[in-house]
Amino acid sequence: MKTHLLSAGLALTVILCATPRTVPAADAAKPFIGNWALTIPGGAAGWLGLTAKDGQLKASVLWGGGSVLPVDSVAIGDCEMRLKRSHAVTRKDATGKTVTTTACDVITARVSGDTLSLTICQIRPDGKEGKKEEFSGKRTPPLPPAPDLSKVKFGKPIALFNGKDLTGWKLTNPKATSGWSVVDGILTNKVPPQEPGKPHKAYGNLRTEQEFEDFNIRVETRVPKGGNSGVYLRGIYEVQVLDSYGKSLDPHNMGAIYSRICPTVAAEKPAGQWQTLEATLVDRYVTVILNGTKIIDNQPILGCTGGALWSDQFRPGPIYLQGDHTGIEYRSVVLRPVVK
Repeated sequence: MKTHLLSAGLALTVILCATPRTVPAADAAKPFIGNWALTIPGGAAGWLGLTAKDGQLKASVLWGGGSVLPVDSVAIGDCEMRLKRSHAVTRKDATGKTVTTTACDVITARVSGDTLSLTICQIRPDGKEGKKEEFSGKRTPPLPPAPDLSKVKFGKPIALFNGKDLTGWKLTNPKATSGWSVVDGILTNKVPPQEPGKPHKAYGNLRTEQEFEDFNIRVETRVPKGGNSGVYLRGIYEVQVLDSYGKSLDPHNMGAIYSRICPTVAAEKPAGQWQTLEATLVDRYVTVILNGTKIIDNQPILGCTGGALWSDQFRPGPIYLQGDHTGIEYRSVVLRPVVK
């Protein structure tokens, strides 16, 4: 996964009320504290998290695609939340010269129980207000205690890929162009041909027709040099698939829960070698084993990751394979559902 809608350089400001204070009052912010599943304009999944610790409020946000990013500051006033999202805008001026300016969106929100009602207003580079759009957020219930995986029972293995064709799979977006096919028993995504001077082309993402709740999944993948893909659990949590061999630990590397949970050890192989990736998802906790090494041990997932099909963490969902970045290969996808 790469950043699409929200770049790593974005400056974000959250103002929870009209009158800011140097040290936010946690009691005034209490209605906003927690994790919020957002459905942003256009229907994409987003997330907002607010925490209070030692008299200070901290906030992070996910806006559609890309990473979960911390905001710059939080202040308190009169029960209204205001978020300012600043970002770079590249355009061509009248002479055809490329010019980069700073624009921002202002998001305001009010809370009613477990629901946020939000409005986003686009602020153009000239400082004038653009159109306004409404969207919503729903509070996510607190996490339960970490599950005892030794007591979890799994059902019979389900081979999601038959090694022959794409039976049981479809594009996440039926209007996208598919680069997926089966070549010599391997589920393969091609690299889309690019044309100089024309918009970047990308192939679609592939998902299972079946949907699942909690499970263990084991996949075998071969990542090319510079390859970038991902295995989405329940359609909302991306386990990163990336050529990151030799790089320092990072929550964007192979086996990470993209931008949320960093592997504790680097266990990836060099590009071009087959690798085994295993993930167990139970009660919003995840364990990841990469090439036989446990790299994430029963850690909580606070919300969806960039590129999620939706933000609801309790809705059953598919396994989906990211194909809109680079070429990638998978030769085994086997899932064992949790028996409850």
